[in-house]
Order: sequence, then C-alpha cells, then structure tokens
Amino acid sequence: MTTTNTTKLGNTGPSIFPLALGCMSMGGGSWYGESDDAESIATIHAALDRGVSLLDTGDFYGMGKNEMLVGRAIKDRRDKAVLSVKYGGLRAPDGTFLGFDARPMATKSFLAHSLSRLGVDYIDVYRPARLDPAVPIEDTIGAIADMVKAGYVRHIALSEVGAETIRRAAQVHPIVDLQIEYALVSRGPEATIFPALAELGIAVTAYGVLSRGLLAGSKPAGAGDLRAHMPRFSGENARKNQALVDAFVRLAARRGVTPVQLAVAWVRAKGAAQGVTVIPTMGARTRKQLDDALAGLEIALAPSDLAELEAAVPAEEIAGTRYPAPMMAMLDSER
Repeated sequence: MTTTNTTKLGNTGPSIFPLALGCMSMGGGSWYGESDDAESIATIHAALDRGVSLLDTGDFYGMGKNEMLVGRAIKDRRDKAVLSVKYGGLRAPDGTFLGFDARPMATKSFLAHSLSRLGVDYIDVYRPARLDPAVPIEDTIGAIADMVKAGYVRHIALSEVGAETIRRAAQVHPIVDLQIEYALVSRGPEATIFPALAELGIAVTAYGVLSRGLLAGSKPAGAGDLRAHMPRFSGENARKNQALVDAFVRLAARRGVTPVQLAVAWVRAKGAAQGVTVIPTMGARTRKQLDDALAGLEIALAPSDLAELEAAVPAEEIAGTRYPAPMMAMLDSER
C-alpha cells in the first residue's frame, strides 16, 4: 500500500505527493534508449491513480514531443496533475544543444508554446532549466512573475543554480523548489545549497536519485543512450564505480529491498536530516519501475542507517563527474 501522505512544495507551494514522476525518459524525449508511448502514458495514468501528483517535463525534451505526450496523458485528468515545466534549452533540428535563453521575452514565448503543447491554461510550476549567464536572474524571475500575475503560472521554481542565485531569485518572488541532482553518490548540494534552501523554506525536487541508474546497476543501452557519454559510465571510471555499486546492492539485499527503494529512502531521510524537504523525482518509464520507486516511500532510515550507507558508499570515491566537463562548466550549482 502506497502512502497517501502529502508534503508541501516549499513554504509557499502546493501540497503534493512525496514522490514525483520525471517524464524525460518517456517517449518523445528519451535520452536513455527507446521507450514506448503507450506504456509511458499508462505509467503516467498509474502514477496519478496512485496519488502521484507532480509530473516533471521540459519544453526541449524531444523538441516539444515530451510535452505533447504528457498533454495527451493528462487530457482528462488535469485536476490530478501538478505540472512542473523547465524551459530555455535551445536545440537544433538534429537534437544538438545550442545554448540557453532565459531573456524575459523568450521566457514568455517559451511559456506560450508549452501551454499549447500541453493543452492547458496554466502551468503549476515553471522554471528556467539553467541559469542564463547573459541575463540577470532577477530579470528572468521577474518575467515569470508577470505570468503568475496574468494567471498562466501558479508557482516559480529553479533548477541547477547555486546559493547566491537562489537568494537573489527569492528576493523577486517566492521560490517553491530547486530541481537538482542529488543522490548518495552526488552530494554536492549539501555544502552551501541545502543550508540556503532550509533558511528560505524552499524544497528540493531531486533528480538522478539513482545517479542515472548507476546505483541500480543499469548500464548504457547503446550510442543513443545519454549515459554512454557520461563520465561515470565510461572506461576506467565505470570499472572503479562498480565496486561502490556492488556495495550498495549488497546493503539493499541485506535489508530485503531493491537498490531503487533504498536510494529513494536515503535522499528523503538525508534531506530531512538537513532541514530540507526532498521529493525524489523518479524517471520511471514503465509501471513496474514506478511500483519499485513508490515502495521506497515505505522505508524509514535512522541516522545510524544513513551513516552506514555513507560509509559503505563514500561520495568522494565515485569516479567521474555527473556531467561531461563542458556541461559541468555551465552549471551555476557547481560554482
């Protein structure tokens, strides 16, 4: 039985289910190999039926196709869904990334197209996917705030930005959550970002809870799989990381749970220990994967359990950064 509890998305956000469904890996926007549109939509329906409310997508996933898929899935279920949309990534027709645009005019234009593709009148949570270095964050947030006043957006959020940017953004308009990669092996936000979030009452929608499947023993499916180009899955790094993965899998087996469930339990418990509400945003693209992730909500970890996991899988021993070097250099959250 899945928990029916809800949690607040930050001090000023909506009440949501304590686990979110990330839709990037679904049809139309998958970077993890082939996926099936029918199963993707069935998974979204199953999530909503189980109480999962927050659905996360981005306007550049599949050049808009991912939003269209989500739109089809929620057509007769809009009242159950809390839509979280990232915007601003620029892509060429062949899928190549061209940069990022968070100018006020572009922000409003991106929003107009997302509303159309999703088939909705408003978006619950709207966020720039990255910091645009050419645009002050105050200008970007101000543009979204205009859309809040106009009724097209309900709440404003951020993604992959550092503590200073978070504080500046919050001066313009209340921020409900920060989307950032967070996992047992990706603990960078704990140093300065989480303290700022705890102070400001901002939640975390954590992606990469499994470090893109690394902690579950998943491997790239081929050249079309984004992970084939990521440092942690490549060459000598992959060999070194396998020892940490094996240790994590053994700990999960000893508890009688899956690695997915243990990873979900860890990020929730560790966030709470730091005064931050962490909502795991799981990229389940099948109903079976969804069931596995949801079962992690039933696992309670004591401080001693957290210490044991962190001793067995030290984050500082993971080989390779979470993105390739050029992408890491673009992240405000890594500065």
